Amino acid sequence: MAHYGLTKARSMGPVAEAVERAGGSIARVFRRAELPLQLIDEPERLILLRDQLHLVECAAREIGDEAFTARLSTGAGFRFLGSFGRRVGAAPRLDLAIACCNEFIGPMLQSATSLTLEVSGGLARWSYQVTDPVIVGRQKNEILAFGYMLDMLRRFAGPAWSPIRADLPGPPFAARAANETVLGCDIVRGDVAALVFPAALLGVENPRAAARLADDESPVPDPDDLLACVDALVALALLDGRPRLDWLCRRLRLSRRSLQRKLAAQGVSFEEIVRRASFDRSAELLAQTGVAVTAIGHELGYSDAAHFTRAFRRWAGKPPRAWRRKS
Repeated sequence: MAHYGLTKARSMGPVAEAVERAGGSIARVFRRAELPLQLIDEPERLILLRDQLHLVECAAREIGDEAFTARLSTGAGFRFLGSFGRRVGAAPRLDLAIACCNEFIGPMLQSATSLTLEVSGGLARWSYQVTDPVIVGRQKNEILAFGYMLDMLRRFAGPAWSPIRADLPGPPFAARAANETVLGCDIVRGDVAALVFPAALLGVENPRAAARLADDESPVPDPDDLLACVDALVALALLDGRPRLDWLCRRLRLSRRSLQRKLAAQGVSFEEIVRRASFDRSAELLAQTGVAVTAIGHELGYSDAAHFTRAFRRWAGKPPRAWRRKS
């Protein structure tokens, strides 16, 4: 069975600001990654985990910084991770915060990944693993995760604290020293990506514990749910005009025929999914009273307002201006 890990765009951190601050072109980065630039303003949008890895790899190459992901996540911190970060940050003790991370990373932030804590011989080993079979950008993604994990650990242990070491799988990489400087610890070869630290730290209380706010963000679909993945990717593509079947097939690494057959087995077609997503997006924009109907049609890929109005009437039974007045 195909396995499609999804992640919220916010898991990349403030990548646009970091690239532009370094003098790079964020438009070129997104173009190379085949992702809509509008994603910058939509941190709750779901993207494929492998696309997140690819985009971060493109960003690092754009500015020539092999320690880019370490700087990105340590600078952004756990607070950048939305409701997932708020939930973890409210835990009263470090062991409970790590348990919260391990339990909720999949449903709240990023599927096809796992966090695991092992304690032995007075040492704690908190590991991060990507279960999606991706290769490009994998080490950079693991270092990105290290930055977020370190920020959370330092919430309990203090801003100057550092782990004993960081284990990193894969081939040796030339930028190890630069990443060690940013992370503040040695990086050694390991079987899985993990931070190792004294187990006694697990009992440290949260100096900034606070009441957890209600979770107000959408869950991440199961990586084995192809239809949910297609829905998410079509909604993403609408940020850049009309979704294209070929673009979707490249994202999923399926032929047109295979994807259409899989969707038909679920009782839907690509065109139906696009229609449903287009209505949802247009309704979302119509709720923003300052957005003109013409602009909404243009954003959804319609050449003029009349074409959009006819399409919306088919979806909702009334033209967009009438729908806006009633809603």
